[in-house]
Amino acid sequence: MIKYLEKEEDFKAIIKDGKWIVDFYAEWCGPCKMLGYVLEDTDYNILKVNTDNFQNLAFSFGVMSIPTLIIMKDGKEVNKSIGLIHKEDIEELMDFE
Repeated sequence: MIKYLEKEEDFKAIIKDGKWIVDFYAEWCGPCKMLGYVLEDTDYNILKVNTDNFQNLAFSFGVMSIPTLIIMKDGKEVNKSIGLIHKEDIEELMDFE
């Protein structure tokens, strides 16, 4: 399931339960678009956060480059990846309990 963050105040409620991939991206970012296609080919919960619209949220997670994936479990960060990665790498990031 892919969900786009619409309001910053909804962020914590969305990611509070289960495993989530938080995809920090921008519309103008070529590698972000390519990663978006890779993410569409997975079965994970994905929350897409546009860094142009949610700069404070990106800053709070230390996002300095995009695309950045933050792997969350029950609202807590458990892993992070910066840059374009392959589906196999995403599966590896999500392989935790």
